Amino acid sequence: MNVTTNNMIIEVQDLVTHYGETQVLDHVSCEIRKGEIFVIIGGSGCGKTTLLKHMTGLLQPTSGRILFLGNDIARMDEDELSKMQRNIGIAFQSSGLFNSMTVGDNVALPLREYGQMDEKLVDSIVRLKLSLVGLAAAQHLMPDELSGGMRKRAGLARAIALDPPVVYFDEPSAGLDPIIASGLDDLILNLRKLLGTTFVIVTHELDSIRKVADRVLMLDRGRVIFMGDLEEAATTTVARVRQFFERRADDFIA
Repeated sequence: MNVTTNNMIIEVQDLVTHYGETQVLDHVSCEIRKGEIFVIIGGSGCGKTTLLKHMTGLLQPTSGRILFLGNDIARMDEDELSKMQRNIGIAFQSSGLFNSMTVGDNVALPLREYGQMDEKLVDSIVRLKLSLVGLAAAQHLMPDELSGGMRKRAGLARAIALDPPVVYFDEPSAGLDPIIASGLDDLILNLRKLLGTTFVIVTHELDSIRKVADRVLMLDRGRVIFMGDLEEAATTTVARVRQFFERRADDFIA
């Protein structure tokens, strides 16, 4: 396996994916830099979540490569993939918390599964991670005692439990009111500053994109039609990108 020598943490190369006979991703390529917040956008069914699942090793492509720190996820065996997944965090749209476990036990789950550490150390790390996301007092609560925004934060605390270099976040603002969503954006920015974490985020929330994104990739019908920073997005001649950022509904399916 190759070792990356540049500043890229993830490199997607000519990725093609099918669900049955339907092609979902059509020769998708992109590079994600260490420490950046990279946002994936596009209409429903364009392949955003599918691309995210490939980057996390949850799906295998028809063809192409997904390099994580120079190692090709698409060609890893089960043991290699399991080791790789210890180095990534995933924050799910629904938070993904287990309702039968306390918030603290949810955050401790990856530490107990992969960390092989003393239980006292596990407890200290859990308290630290919950404190980082503003939930210091929630360790012994159950998920159903949390608000929607708090559940998102708890899911993020679990995602960073093992100090992964990259965290994938699927629709972080979904179902949240604008004030809570803005607070979550602030949290993502603070965690990047404090921990140097790379974030890969799928979202359609324009306010969040403008607040956190270093660069944006837009998919349309499984193809990359734009990749660049917000200034480039504001001046692009790609009509579909302009429609998205100008909130124009003409022929755009969100």
